[in-house]
Amino acid sequence: MHIDQHSPARRIAADLRADITAGRLPAGGKLPSVRDLADRYSVSRNTASKALILLKTEGLVVTRHGSGAYVRESHPIRRLGPDRYARHRWERTTVEVFATEQLESGSAQQQGHQTQDVSLVAADELTAAALGVEVGSSVYERARVMTRDGIPTHTMTSYYRPGDVEGTPLVDSSPGIAGQGGGFRVLADKGLSPHEIAEELHARMPTADETLLLDLPSGEPVVEVRRVTRTADGRVVEYARGVHAASRFVWSYAFTIPD
Repeated sequence: MHIDQHSPARRIAADLRADITAGRLPAGGKLPSVRDLADRYSVSRNTASKALILLKTEGLVVTRHGSGAYVRESHPIRRLGPDRYARHRWERTTVEVFATEQLESGSAQQQGHQTQDVSLVAADELTAAALGVEVGSSVYERARVMTRDGIPTHTMTSYYRPGDVEGTPLVDSSPGIAGQGGGFRVLADKGLSPHEIAEELHARMPTADETLLLDLPSGEPVVEVRRVTRTADGRVVEYARGVHAASRFVWSYAFTIPD
């Protein structure tokens, strides 16, 4: 939908946006109805409706059928950095590597905060290239959905060679983390201790399924994370793809500047 830059709809949207940003319209608060906006700005209801559509597209408001438009509830921002992979977190604790912020806040990962679906699948090109197997080879797929306070935050799907994980908690689809300390601890117990991680992050718009699964508002992008985990001798033991709701995470890194 194209709306002229100087149209009344954009002016109405700008006023409402300012009210939301300043807190005059609080999170969860109801916006004026289309009729009220039309009367206030002396415009047609169609124009007022376009203003709300603009804000919905920006992810600032959500609409509820038969009830109106509301300021989108904000979610706690979770800060993620390399420290979430620190060895002590998975060697001596019962949290997955992604649960760093919960450990630091004093809350432990609880059963049911992570669901997973485990199955043998044919490796696609990306997975095959990462694991060093033929395209179409059987690999274990461990697809997880993570929630916090009942709100889905991200998905993480890991792929493994069958011989590396057969008979371990990594092929158990029970809710909760795998074994004691999660997937990295399981690999370490198999003599495949993670030593090096390479990650790529890129932003994109979600698929319809991802929008539904993560309960994303219209217009919100996701950040896809691709992770390759290697042992000290360079053997790849896990390839993972994660999809994160962009507004619920910040990636934070501190590093020494290379020569």
